Amino acid sequence: MIEPTCFGFNSQTAVNNYYQQSLSELTPSKIQQKALAEFSVFVEKLKENGVNVITVKSSLKQKTPDAIFPNNWVSFHENGTVALYPMFAPNRRLERRDDIIQLLKTQYNFKITNIQDYSKQEKNNLFLEGTGSLILDRENKICYAAISERTSLNLVLKFCEDFSYSAVYFTAYQTVKNKRLPIYHTNVMLCIADHYAIVCLDAIDNQLERQKIQDSLLKSRKKIIEISENQVNQFAGNMLQVIGDKTYLVMSTRAYNSLNENQKNTISNFNPILHSNLETIEKIGGGSARCMMAEIFCSLL
Repeated sequence: MIEPTCFGFNSQTAVNNYYQQSLSELTPSKIQQKALAEFSVFVEKLKENGVNVITVKSSLKQKTPDAIFPNNWVSFHENGTVALYPMFAPNRRLERRDDIIQLLKTQYNFKITNIQDYSKQEKNNLFLEGTGSLILDRENKICYAAISERTSLNLVLKFCEDFSYSAVYFTAYQTVKNKRLPIYHTNVMLCIADHYAIVCLDAIDNQLERQKIQDSLLKSRKKIIEISENQVNQFAGNMLQVIGDKTYLVMSTRAYNSLNENQKNTISNFNPILHSNLETIEKIGGGSARCMMAEIFCSLL
């Protein structure tokens, strides 16, 4: 997780992230202060429940207002491979940091044997924003991807070829000013856990694509927990299952409060829920709990 040092509204990402809001009543320093406080409470809550959290401060040399969302530029894999991704916004490309990879190798002893670097595709205007774009069912080697400006179909298929995943791709939409526009990241409308999946099927307008994702989830024996488009707008799809002293589903308090009792009970029958207030980060950054965690699957030396 990346501790923010210059968190703020990013106009370069707001062109297709419709969840972002510019809160003009707050000064930049107040926004940073509030985001840091939310981040710190969130990290502490994870640690209190046995989750091993590694935090690194965002760069003081570069202006990276979205550095708090590291899952978009990097993913870590069981075979020791680290994938680096091409980012839509030029100022987000500054978030990729080799020093963090080296730190994980030397100080934390993770076995990192290979770097798969897709970032050169930026010069071709092809983008794939990590586990924002790719929802990975690692056990069944299935990659779910909502195609958008930030999620190139060609790169989805290239990733699947390189990592031996099968691809389930579709387009997910949200209503913005009475228009149906593509959702920028898959991870705002889909979460894959060990025995269940949380998904907004209503966001998939194409019936064949909707059936395809349902069939894939059921074939891989996932209980489907549906959420509404309104709940997606509250970041109810932006969740991540993590392992601490128990297995937890992690989300923001805003997402948790949007769930109905039946949804909460269904999730809780599988595992407890952890939630934390991320109000400032969500409103200004347009991302939530899942975006803030880049999970490490590499083994230890």
